[in-house]
Amino acid sequence: MIKFENVGKKYPNGYEGLKNVNLDIEQGEFIAIIGLSGAGKSTLIRTINRMHDITSGDLTVDDVNVMSLSGKALRRFRRKIGMIFQSFNLITRTTVIKNVLTAFVPDMPWYRSTFGIYTKEEKLKALEALDKVGILDKAFFRADQLSGGQQQRVALARTLAQNPQIILADEPVASLDPVTAKQVMDDFKRINKTMNITILINIHHVDLALQYCTRVIGIRAGEIVYDGPASAVNDDVLKQIYQGGQEETA
Repeated sequence: MIKFENVGKKYPNGYEGLKNVNLDIEQGEFIAIIGLSGAGKSTLIRTINRMHDITSGDLTVDDVNVMSLSGKALRRFRRKIGMIFQSFNLITRTTVIKNVLTAFVPDMPWYRSTFGIYTKEEKLKALEALDKVGILDKAFFRADQLSGGQQQRVALARTLAQNPQIILADEPVASLDPVTAKQVMDDFKRINKTMNITILINIHHVDLALQYCTRVIGIRAGEIVYDGPASAVNDDVLKQIYQGGQEETA
């Protein structure tokens, strides 16, 4: 479904974020991407939805060359890919359900988006998405009244409302305490299994990566140095990934 062929990413200052990356990712996989800060984890996932453009090689999703897309075609393509950030990216001074409803804005006529007019069907879909992550009871609370873990669940519900085939999660549990981080990872795992959504999660916490994900991709200095089952990751593999530095594991 997602195919990287000799993909490279070089920034204007000459820094190489990715070097000769080759990956095949199938529908329904739950993949952790691990490595030191600055190794290329975020760059890798952000090339999939064209937040970052690759500078060499080929990147295809469902046999579509990502770099060939522009305008409306690119916007339609991005609708199939949900994005979760560490900072939640919520409108904190409005209600939870209104935050989830923003998932429909890109497909709405300008007058409905301008005045915040949503259909009954859209509201039901938003409530269903909140139910899937276990916070339906918080639908009419203001977002800033929720805990960090609950806010991340709102962000996940907003993504689910757009009916994605792929979810890219960039350090989604980095700012959460260990108990809450596990609860959010439980949500990701359940969604992956029950909805067959491909999930790629950029994560610092190696223990969570190994506990929840089925496949691990290790990146060091822009290069893939490990790609295999989470069950096969051992101390030697971790040394290879984190050579020259130390990453937090709890």
